[in-house]
Amino acid sequence: MSSSAVEFARQNHPRFLNELKDLLRIPSVSTLPEHAEDCRRAADMVARELHRIGMENVRLIETGGHPLVYADWLHAAGKPTVLVYGHYDVQPPDPLDEWVSPPFEPQERDGNLYARGAVDDKGQVWAQVKALESLLAADGRLPLNVRVLLEGEEEVGGEGIADFVASKPPELKADFALVSDTELFAPGLPTLCVGLRGMIYTEIEVRGAKTDLHSGMYGGAAPNPFVALAQIVARLKDENGHILIPGIYDDVVPPSEAELAAWRSLPFDEEHYRATEVGSRTLVGEPGFSVLERTWARPTLDVHGMPGGFIGAGAKTVIPARAMAKVSMRLVPDMTPAKAFAQYKSYVEQIVPQGVEVEVRLIHSGDACLVPVDNPYIQAATHALHEVWGKDTVFIRSGGSIPIVGDFARHLGVPSVMMGFGLPDDNLHAPNEKFNLTNFELGIRSLIRFLEEAGR
Repeated sequence: MSSSAVEFARQNHPRFLNELKDLLRIPSVSTLPEHAEDCRRAADMVARELHRIGMENVRLIETGGHPLVYADWLHAAGKPTVLVYGHYDVQPPDPLDEWVSPPFEPQERDGNLYARGAVDDKGQVWAQVKALESLLAADGRLPLNVRVLLEGEEEVGGEGIADFVASKPPELKADFALVSDTELFAPGLPTLCVGLRGMIYTEIEVRGAKTDLHSGMYGGAAPNPFVALAQIVARLKDENGHILIPGIYDDVVPPSEAELAAWRSLPFDEEHYRATEVGSRTLVGEPGFSVLERTWARPTLDVHGMPGGFIGAGAKTVIPARAMAKVSMRLVPDMTPAKAFAQYKSYVEQIVPQGVEVEVRLIHSGDACLVPVDNPYIQAATHALHEVWGKDTVFIRSGGSIPIVGDFARHLGVPSVMMGFGLPDDNLHAPNEKFNLTNFELGIRSLIRFLEEAGR
């Protein structure tokens, strides 16, 4: 690996790591209003760094929420243009008592860096920035044209960036996007994610009486919205995980036999997955499908919370006037969020028990996507990853959703190279989130070599 930029990255890695720790100390929790200023501080820090390393036209772009960070370098005549994407916002750190070290005080342990946002996505954003710095510092230029677009609302739906991309601004004109917000399938195994599930996130609100009622005085006559809500939720799926919404499977495109064969060859240990990653007594889901099929290529429906009523210590005999459930569905090609939500809403409204009213609301949504593996940018990525990791790249899908990837395809007409360096056990969205330090270092090298390959 003779790249002078790779050598620069190797020599400067201790500084890169210390800089990342400074970024991780900023509690940029996008969903909590009290952290709005922290989100702006994180955006400012990344913007200042992009300017320092030699990127141009660096600025914050205001949205209805947290700002976007934009930068570019467009002096590679005749070369393609990459749109580099990531996000600087993080999930809330709760529950705090389960963290071994404080979530916003980065700590190195056992070859990992522990902090909220370490891998999702600040560590991977910083790897992108440091790859650009290494190329600019070593060569005085970049091997292709680069636009950077970072957001601060990925963890809360990404409405600001979605609106910006949908407006098709000229500063986003590109040939492909680079997204580093995914993971390796297994330690040391170079991985490209070429498929994502879409999603709809919804709320079901059930209303009964005009006010809370005493269960002794009115129980047996007054409708109970929580009971009604439980009855609705229980009719969304059967005991095998099969979704009961009529027509919901009509547009599902199954993976090809070649893709299924490739998945069967992956180093996947179902018992380790159950015991270590999930931690449950058994796995559940539709019979006849493997775990990878269920999590990558089948639609799902999950309940995330049912807030309302009395949940304090002791007893309160109340029939609440209203109850709510937060419910999401993961979608697969060729399902569309609009059609899936319409089918779901119609079905919920048909199964409402007597005595209550229901409102079904869409909170946010995103498209599923598949990226063809024969495009030249995926091929450049496989060459770069093989050089850095010494192994052939595997192609996987992800059960998760990155709505911006669908937005890039739909509005800008560009495919995304999803090259991430997390691991399945990095505790995204959970206590003790971590980023493997070797993956951080090799991730920077991989990004350098990929940008060089893509610019050939």
